[in-house]
Amino acid sequence: MLSKPIAAWILLGGFILAAAAGAVNAVGFLGVHHQALSHMSGPLTLLGNEIARAQGAAAFRAFVVIAAFFFGCVTSALILRQGALQLGRRYGVVLIIESATLATAWWYLDHGKSGGEGLAAFACGLQNAMASSYSGAVLRTTHMTGIVTDLGIALGQGLRGHAVDLRRAGLYSLLLGGFVIGGIGGSFGYIHLGFATLLFPSALVGIAGFGYILFTLVSDRRHAGAL
Repeated sequence: MLSKPIAAWILLGGFILAAAAGAVNAVGFLGVHHQALSHMSGPLTLLGNEIARAQGAAAFRAFVVIAAFFFGCVTSALILRQGALQLGRRYGVVLIIESATLATAWWYLDHGKSGGEGLAAFACGLQNAMASSYSGAVLRTTHMTGIVTDLGIALGQGLRGHAVDLRRAGLYSLLLGGFVIGGIGGSFGYIHLGFATLLFPSALVGIAGFGYILFTLVSDRRHAGAL
């Protein structure tokens, strides 16, 4: 059970990040060889398919996406150095780097240069590695398998008459809704704007990053004034 109410900044931040990841993933499916970018199940399957079909170039593209996502996670972990979610400006730094990486990915893809999908996957890896524990709940924003699973378990427990952690279920529902809404927006954007759609999640996480840094600065000053 979540032992305390969920802070508004966690709810808002989680929704924004899930929406951004949903948008990036939609662009990947529609514009990058039907390639998932925000999670690795699809690219790993694609890698296996292309190796089996002896399609070297396609297999290499899938490998680049997987490797980029992995090194995005490594970079995020090096910056954050913590597993429990707590106020700290390092989250803002990661989000700003993610924003810049997505903007660069748009430029590469829009100009037909190789490596754009890798940059987008790197940005998603950065965000995915920000997944932290909050009072026992694992917060993930770039893939929904675990969240859908946990929501299904909660419903099953509720149907059996067991107690359900409604706070956690509400948080996971919010993240799921954000990802779906982001996917709809990303798909609609790609149809009309192409790869420029990536500028929207870039702006979203960039604003969130700068906003988070400002929020922590204000919180630190209030805390210092209360001492």
